[in-house]
Amino acid sequence: MKTIENPSIKLKFSLDRADYEDIVILRECCLEKENITLKLELDYKLSKSLNESIGKDKINEFMFYDGRKLIGYMGICQFGSETIEVNGMVHPEFREMGVFRRLFSLVKDEWNKRESQHMLLLSDRKSTSGIEFIKSTGAHYENSEYEMFLIGEARGATALKNLNLRKALNRDAKEIARQNAIYFQVNSSEEDLTLPEEESKHGMDTFLAEINQTIIGKVHMEVQNGVGGIYGLGVLPEYRGKGYGRDILMKAVEKLKEKQVQQIMLQVAVKNSNALNLYQSCGFKETSTMDYFKLTKNSFTY
Repeated sequence: MKTIENPSIKLKFSLDRADYEDIVILRECCLEKENITLKLELDYKLSKSLNESIGKDKINEFMFYDGRKLIGYMGICQFGSETIEVNGMVHPEFREMGVFRRLFSLVKDEWNKRESQHMLLLSDRKSTSGIEFIKSTGAHYENSEYEMFLIGEARGATALKNLNLRKALNRDAKEIARQNAIYFQVNSSEEDLTLPEEESKHGMDTFLAEINQTIIGKVHMEVQNGVGGIYGLGVLPEYRGKGYGRDILMKAVEKLKEKQVQQIMLQVAVKNSNALNLYQSCGFKETSTMDYFKLTKNSFTY
């Protein structure tokens, strides 16, 4: 166990390349010590900071240094106006020294300045220290999410029923928001609408699933470091039970393989048994479990 000799804290609106590299080094140190998943969204954040102006009134990146060495990091992701997501890490040699506590205190201060009423704290289920810290804040268990990887070739392909994946345009933003509200109970105001053409610049492509030019669902795809990710897949209620979910998944796998990815992964809520069964039947296998705990303003105790 080392001692902290020259502590300092850096707060930023967004990441630059130097920040990114420091955080990646810290992440690798943590992963060498523990076989866990860290959902930090670093590539997305860096890409976004390089492609657009970030609101200067918000702090999203919290970094704790000892001299020039980054020993602690906590970051905020905000998807919609209601909830922020928070994840972070501390160097294994500098734990139990109050680093995480200090960073979390700063995150709470930032949260209190925002309109968001809820904070989700994330931790891999295998991270005992992470789960214990989150519980100490008074946060309550909300849900869990599996990370799944495709093992071998995708199985169970169907006839695809003339399904087409059309790359979304900015004019589709309201439709995408409407579907997110249906599938994931994520509500976005007019000002918070995500523009798919802008998201594409950051590496996240959105596709609307169509049958005879009628929209029946959607899916998001991203490639990072040779890994293709499938996110936000959904089928509108009136089109369910007809195999379209499997068709969309197969089309997404097909598109990612065209990009020569080395692996294909997706994330699914543990309680979403229909989607989980679908992904398992197509050859995806659970590799880790991310637990989400919720804090609501005026309810936390830490």
